[in-house]
Amino acid sequence: MAGATVSAGYTKALLDLAVSRGADRAQLLDAAGLNASDLKQSEARIPFERFKHLMREGKRLSGDPALALRFGTDVRFNVLSIVGLICFAAPTMDEAFRQMNRYGRLVIEVEGVGREDRFVVEEHGGRTYIVDKRANPNSFSELTESTLGRFICGFTRIFPKVPLYLSAEVTHARPEYGDLYEELLGVPVKFGQDRNTMEIDPAYFTMKISDSPGYVFSTLNAHADALLKQLEAADTVASEVERRMMADLHTGNISMKTIALQMGMSRQTLYRQLKQEGTSFDELLDRLRHRLAIDYLEGEKVSVNETAYLVGFSDPSAFSRAFKRWTGQRPSAATPRSLRSPPG
Repeated sequence: MAGATVSAGYTKALLDLAVSRGADRAQLLDAAGLNASDLKQSEARIPFERFKHLMREGKRLSGDPALALRFGTDVRFNVLSIVGLICFAAPTMDEAFRQMNRYGRLVIEVEGVGREDRFVVEEHGGRTYIVDKRANPNSFSELTESTLGRFICGFTRIFPKVPLYLSAEVTHARPEYGDLYEELLGVPVKFGQDRNTMEIDPAYFTMKISDSPGYVFSTLNAHADALLKQLEAADTVASEVERRMMADLHTGNISMKTIALQMGMSRQTLYRQLKQEGTSFDELLDRLRHRLAIDYLEGEKVSVNETAYLVGFSDPSAFSRAFKRWTGQRPSAATPRSLRSPPG
């Protein structure tokens, strides 16, 4: 997502975990294109792409391929950000869930999700699921892993004797450390599914969390509202266009007219607004394809031909030409190391 950011506090927590698992702090910061000073203020914002580099370089330098999963299971959410404090100060699980959706952007902005809810509750066959609506999740499956851990283990600490989470499904393939999922999460996990979900007990939303005085909850909310207003003020037309591109990118059928209509404006108005922001529809689409192609290939989860399809190329040779224009190398010759250069 154009301009997407992550809180410095969340980023520093990932850095600290990677270091505790064996990574060298200075080397990891350098590999991710970060400085220690970037992370001093927990509410400062870090570019999403740098966070992504930190995660993948952290896995490499710590020698722990399950780092993202551990980031969710081991690091307590209420020490990471004000959003965690709000959730744990909420009177009920229902309220905590709503606050997570309301303020989640303060922790991490994700691709394909704007101001609408990232997590929704759905009923299927008499079973209840929390569904993560993030677009193109397999381009950064590490975020799926940390999300599972954060939800499941975070509230299991509050209700250790109540099995609120029953199972999980993820869209990415089973990794080599797949056995760790059930070991760390405590629920069965299915891989390679159509969506990312967590099955919950129907009693989930009736559980009481906190007896904190109401003024504590309202004070935290007021501070979070102020932070959210600052973040939303930085939203751009370009970021909204890119978010809408994400959902249909794999179809290769993305038009400026269609997206303009979705945004409630004419094609000409969208053209002018993007021009005012120093970009164009075609440039945004090209940059999005470039970035996601790098993400897929760097993650080593999909083939070159699958990557071509996922970023909207029906002809692999056309994708190969575009990739060489972007990177100077053929996709078949690209290696994770050659693709790992911190964003400028």
